[in-house]
Amino acid sequence: MARSAAPTEAPATAPTERPVGDTHVEPELPWLVVVWNDPINLMSYVTWVFQKLFGYSREKATRLMLEVHHAGRAVVSSGTREKAELDVFRLHEHGLWATMQRDAP
Repeated sequence: MARSAAPTEAPATAPTERPVGDTHVEPELPWLVVVWNDPINLMSYVTWVFQKLFGYSREKATRLMLEVHHAGRAVVSSGTREKAELDVFRLHEHGLWATMQRDAP
């Protein structure tokens, strides 16, 4: 018959110390993808690209296209830097002028 092990005490835990220094962490601001007006692409094409790339409804894509047309630019997506880089790349592949920038606090 096997002998049962003698009960052992739980290991002593060291007291937890508070971090030294600045513990305030700023939230990471999202990156914005901006599409700029150009004299080349038709408004219907820009609307179609917004629908295709971002899955926007025709109404939302049209509203963003009109913002680009009238204001000269529109923010079409936001997110992490990697997502913004991919969105800009995809917009460039479709012939649109797009840039990315950090959102203002």
